[in-house]
Amino acid sequence: MTYLLPEMAEIWQQTLNWQPTAQQQAQFQRLYELILEGNRQLNLTRITDPQEFWEKHLWDSLRGIAPQGQFIPSLQEGAFVIDIGTGAGFPGIPVIITAPNCQITLMDSTQKKITFIEKILTELALTNAKTLVGRTEEIGQQPQHRQAYDIALIRAVGTASVCAEYALPLLKQSGLAVIYRGNWTEQETTVLQNAVNQLGGVIESIEKFTTPLSDSIRHCLYVRKVANTPANFPRAVGVPSQKPL
Repeated sequence: MTYLLPEMAEIWQQTLNWQPTAQQQAQFQRLYELILEGNRQLNLTRITDPQEFWEKHLWDSLRGIAPQGQFIPSLQEGAFVIDIGTGAGFPGIPVIITAPNCQITLMDSTQKKITFIEKILTELALTNAKTLVGRTEEIGQQPQHRQAYDIALIRAVGTASVCAEYALPLLKQSGLAVIYRGNWTEQETTVLQNAVNQLGGVIESIEKFTTPLSDSIRHCLYVRKVANTPANFPRAVGVPSQKPL
C-alpha cells in the first residue's frame, strides 16, 4: 500500500515563500516511503501518517532554516552544514533536497541509522551530502570538524544549552546554530544565554510559530558564533548532558 504525501503548494508558498519542484516533491515522496520501510527494522519515527509526516518532518525541518519565512541566504551559496544527531535524517535530508548547492554532513552516534541514511542518499541521488558516525563531544574536538561549518542544525537532542555546547565548537566564526524546540520559556532563555556566553555565541533570535496543519506551537532558536569557543568545549562524552552549562 502506498501512502501519498500531500503537495501543500499553497502552504509552502504562504509560510516559506517557496514551493518544491516536481523533482523535489518526488524526492520527498520517496524519502517518506523509505522511512516507512526502514521503520520496520529501526524504529525511526512514530510519525507515519502522510499529513503528519509532511508537517512534523518536512515542513518543520524547512521552517527552521527559514527565519521570518525566508531561507537563510548562505544555503543557496554553498554553505557547509552539519546536522547533529540526525536520527532518521531530520532536519538534514529535507534541507539537502531543498538546498542542492550546500554541502551537508549528517552526523549520528548510531551506525545503524547512518547506514540507513546512506541508503536513502543513494536512492534519492543526493550527492551534496556526507555521513559521519560519532559522538559530538569527540567530533567537536577534531581539527577537521572544529570551526568547519557555516550552519549547525540540531533537533530533538538534549536541552538547549547542551545543544549549544554541541553546535558552537563546530561553527566557523559568524556561523549560525539552529536549535529546534517545541515549547520554550523565558527561564530557558536565561539558562541558554548563560551557556552561549561561555561558548562564544549570542542568541540572535527566538522565533515562535505554529505548524500549519495541527496548530502546534514550535520555537526555533538562532545562535550566532561571535568569538572563539574555548578549547575545553565540548566537554568529554556524557558531561554536557549530565552537567549542563
